[in-house]
Amino acid sequence: MGRIIALANQKGGVGKTTTAINLAASLAALDRKVLIVDADPQANATSGIGIDNRQVSTTIYDCLIDGRDPGEALMKCAVDNLMIIPSNIDLVGAEIEMLERPEREKVLKNVIMKVKDNFDYILIDCSPSLGLLTVNALTASDSVIIPVQCEYFALEGLGKLLNTIKIIQSNLNPALEIEGFLLTMYDSRLRLSNQVVEEVTRHFQQMVFKTIIQRNVKLSEAPSYGQPAILYDAESRGTVNYLNLAQELIEKNEGTSAQAQSN
Repeated sequence: MGRIIALANQKGGVGKTTTAINLAASLAALDRKVLIVDADPQANATSGIGIDNRQVSTTIYDCLIDGRDPGEALMKCAVDNLMIIPSNIDLVGAEIEMLERPEREKVLKNVIMKVKDNFDYILIDCSPSLGLLTVNALTASDSVIIPVQCEYFALEGLGKLLNTIKIIQSNLNPALEIEGFLLTMYDSRLRLSNQVVEEVTRHFQQMVFKTIIQRNVKLSEAPSYGQPAILYDAESRGTVNYLNLAQELIEKNEGTSAQAQSN
């Protein structure tokens, strides 16, 4: 199947990397073969999943700029069925180095196509910008998940992102869909959180995931131990939220219950 999903929002701190790691681990726990592509120079998905940057020999940068085979960059994670193409700080220079390339917006797509058939889901963790790397991720993807935090200014900047998606649909990737808006960092005790949920749901209606990611200390702690929440604390609210999201995604794309297929 190899469904490619970008996690994008040019606003930082909205839960892109947390979602990439934990949604990928949850899909893997439900017997799907999953790949994370870390397309962020900060490389937080790489360290957050437990990969030591110093022990990485081939990164997404080497695949994009030097034409290395992405098969050489694949690294196993502690969760069965889950692999990652790691990143490091070298990726900062990739946008400038790609500028002169023909079809520069499709470089990442050409890389991912070489390994696409080995996976059920490929999640691309984008950097908090709308630069060439994010354009590459959206051009390579079947769909995009847009995390929106339940805090002040939640909708700020979304117009610019949606405009970028429209331009990419018009010029580079007509098949690109919005997989859904994902509400993150929700705190039911705060009136503001509930107001944001209402506002986003009113704006985007059926495009909002039913699953809401609640604010959870275990989700915040897990990356410092190099683990997804499902390994760090399988009982935590964060783990349950992301397993629910994975099931919702599977039902939407495969038309089947995640539990039914994994039994």
